[in-house]
Amino acid sequence: MNWKFWKKDKSKTKKKKSALREWGDAIIFAVIAATLIRTLFIEAYVIPSGSMESSLLIGDYLFVSKVNYGARTPITPVAIPFMHHTIPYTTNAKAYWDGIQLPYYRLPGFSDIKKGDIVVFNAPIEADSPYYRPVDKRENIIKRCQGTPGDTLSLVNAQVYINGKPETTAAKGEMAYIVKTDGSQINPQLINELHLSDIGIIDSTTFKTNTTVESAKALRGYSNIKSVTADVAPKNIADDLNPVYPAKYPRYKNTPAFPHYTWNVDNYGPIIIPKKGWTVKLDSLTFPVYGRAIEIYEHNKVKVVGRDIYINDKKADTYTFKLNYYWMMGDNRHNSEDSRYWGFLPEDHVVGKALFTWMSVDSTASFVNKIRWSRLFRGIH
Repeated sequence: MNWKFWKKDKSKTKKKKSALREWGDAIIFAVIAATLIRTLFIEAYVIPSGSMESSLLIGDYLFVSKVNYGARTPITPVAIPFMHHTIPYTTNAKAYWDGIQLPYYRLPGFSDIKKGDIVVFNAPIEADSPYYRPVDKRENIIKRCQGTPGDTLSLVNAQVYINGKPETTAAKGEMAYIVKTDGSQINPQLINELHLSDIGIIDSTTFKTNTTVESAKALRGYSNIKSVTADVAPKNIADDLNPVYPAKYPRYKNTPAFPHYTWNVDNYGPIIIPKKGWTVKLDSLTFPVYGRAIEIYEHNKVKVVGRDIYINDKKADTYTFKLNYYWMMGDNRHNSEDSRYWGFLPEDHVVGKALFTWMSVDSTASFVNKIRWSRLFRGIH
């Protein structure tokens, strides 16, 4: 009997890998390693719109931490690596297969989401037509958390209140202002310096612009400026041309008429943000507010027969939530599609916490000034 069977036969020569095989192995390893890093630890994003100005600017490149709140494990596991929901250079070709959907699970994180955190998450509105995308394949967007599970939130004259107390407003946040001048034109250099954006002419002496509180204060100091006034929507008057949640989703009702909520973008609520385990009484006023979360985000069959609400074919007067929810708003308050329009953010949509900008590119600037050097490796607050 050969008692040395465990020893390698040194007489056999090891077959050398071809260059193609070595390259293939290296690529596979790199894809797996990068996928694990992006899924579990950190991922890069770019700001595509102005909803967070001036806290974040269009062209800011961010690193977003997955570990702060705990990494979400893949829900749609079969997908093309490094692609999100659509194959580049196509209009609607899916970069994933939704034939397999795994249950939602999140690894332990360092902390819960706190009010004031800037969070990247999947857009809840893409649960609907025409997208019908899985949770983790919905578009990534970024907003600031204004309310956490169990909070009572309201807006009064554009000021956010949580549980009756005013919430700190972002220092670099923007909103719309009406500016009256003596008729002379504003210096273009001043427009750039004060970051006056989305300028709209009202008449020969008046224009509307989005800018920060600090810039509005500075603008008032110029001799040709007569007044600078925040353009805040009036209280108790709904804007039928720009409806907010839940009027924007009027299907959830158990009476012939949908309740007339007199809410708008600047005067809203009060509204209770659902918390896991919280039981809400369902009636003609609460069902329109919470029906979408019950059906779409918590995957229940919901129908109304007469004035009775049925959940999973059982008559229901109450509902107990299975998930935590958050209220997200853009710092550019009058140029942001956020929770005021689509409602609550479910916890399973959360991607991660924005940490810092590692690059910032101004596409409208000259070649020499394209990189915003002052924003490189800058913390996000």
